[in-house]
Amino acid sequence: MLALMISVVIPTLNAASHLPRALAPLVAAAASGLVKQVIVSDGGSSDETLAVADAAGCDIVRGARGRGVQLIAGAAVAKAEWLLFLHADTALDEAWLGDGSRFIATGDERAAAFTLAFDDSAFGARWVAFWARQRAGFLKLPYGDQGLLVSRRLYNAVGGYRELPLMEDVDIVRRIGARRLRILRAEAVTSADKYRRDGYAKRSWRNLTLAARYLMGADPAKLAKAYD
Repeated sequence: MLALMISVVIPTLNAASHLPRALAPLVAAAASGLVKQVIVSDGGSSDETLAVADAAGCDIVRGARGRGVQLIAGAAVAKAEWLLFLHADTALDEAWLGDGSRFIATGDERAAAFTLAFDDSAFGARWVAFWARQRAGFLKLPYGDQGLLVSRRLYNAVGGYRELPLMEDVDIVRRIGARRLRILRAEAVTSADKYRRDGYAKRSWRNLTLAARYLMGADPAKLAKAYD
C-alpha cells in the first residue's frame, strides 16, 4: 500500500503565515489515502510555525537551518515510497490530487514537478510565471517552488538532496535528468510576497543570474551570500 502513497516534506523557517495555505490542499489527499504523512522539517523557527504544524498533525523534525539540510532530514523519516518536496509558501491547486495519483500509478522511475503560478494576477507575476513555464517545459529545469514528486527509489539512486546552501533544487533535477522528469499540469501556486517587495523584474533577473552562475560552476556558498 505504501508503494502508492506519498510522504510530503516541507522545510520551514518562520513560515507560520504561509504554512496553513500550503497544508490545506493536502487534507483531501490525506483523506483519500494518497498522502501518508506530512513532515515539517524546521530549521529553528522563532514564530508559531511548529504550533501550526503540530495542530495540523504533521510529523516534526528539528535540525540545522538550510533548505538542503532540512530536505535531507525530512526525507530520512519519510515512510511512503513516494516523496513530495514542497516549499512552505507554495500551495498546490486542486488538480494536483488527480495528476499526482495518475503519475505515481504509472510505476515508472521518473520524477515530476508542477506548473508554476503566483498568488497574484499582476502582469509582472504572469510574465515571470510564463517564462518559468518555458524553462521548466523546454529545459526540464524547474525550481523548488514548483515542488518535486519523486519515488524513493529514484531519489536514493541519484543521491538525494545535497547539503548545499543554495541551488539544491537545480542540483537534484540535473541529476535526475530531463528524460526522467515530467511537468504536471496542476499548478503550484507560490507566494509572490518576495517579488512584490523586490520587484518582479529585479528579482527574476537576480534568480536567473544566480542560476546561470551556478550552472557555469560557481561555488554555491558564494551564491548564497549574494542571494542573502
